[in-house]
Amino acid sequence: MKVSTTILATAMLAGSAFAAPRSGLLDRLYARGALTRRSIPAEKDSTLLREESQRANVAYSKNWAGVVREDPPPSATYTAVSATFTVPTPTATDNSNEMQAVSAWVGIDGDTYTEAILQTGIDAYVQNGEQSFDAWYEWYPNNAENFDIGLTAGDVIVAIVESSSPSEGVAIIENKSSGKSVTKTLKAPSSTATLAGQNAEWIVEDFNSGSTMVPLANFDRVDFTGAEARADNGQTFGVKNSAILDIQQDGDVKAHVEVTGDHEFSVTYQ
Repeated sequence: MKVSTTILATAMLAGSAFAAPRSGLLDRLYARGALTRRSIPAEKDSTLLREESQRANVAYSKNWAGVVREDPPPSATYTAVSATFTVPTPTATDNSNEMQAVSAWVGIDGDTYTEAILQTGIDAYVQNGEQSFDAWYEWYPNNAENFDIGLTAGDVIVAIVESSSPSEGVAIIENKSSGKSVTKTLKAPSSTATLAGQNAEWIVEDFNSGSTMVPLANFDRVDFTGAEARADNGQTFGVKNSAILDIQQDGDVKAHVEVTGDHEFSVTYQ
């Protein structure tokens, strides 16, 4: 199944025509090599809870909070994932003045299947009171690459990934607040990093810079709406009755998920 042809056509036509410079904080970080953005597969512990009110399994993860569909229908694979969310306003959790950040994205694979992730989303950074924002695409295990599209807190974002084969796909970010959009066609970085289509996910992440996890910023709340996964047999799915991940670090829950509808859920900073 293909994603919305209207969104796809808009994104492909927009491309670099709406290119925008990266903001000041990120310019400085990238210029001095202090930031190489990278997602990694979900790092889950053995704790598995059951929340009957949400009819879902809730597990703790070090780096992911969100919803994952872990089991595609028989003889099928997930080939497209999409959602709408608002760019959060990051604030520092302490007075260290070190860089803190949070990411929101959609993706295929990376939970129960960890060899590859096709994903796209946004990052929100804060350091010394200065906030910056970035949009990106990534085919793990490669590092993320940046989209040139302007973002600010409160912008409404549509994020889409779609695979046309295990080794090819497309990532789309549409900023509905500005009317700008970008797209990128991607290929698997190696023959061992192809997609299995076993997972469809909508995630708030405490991501890595190189091999080090960036401290998680206070993002208040990220609401996902219109969350949908499509399989290659034509079926579509929402988020109910899927696996739920809360971020837990050093024994404390840092991000909590609440499913509010078949295509809606929220992730709240604790």
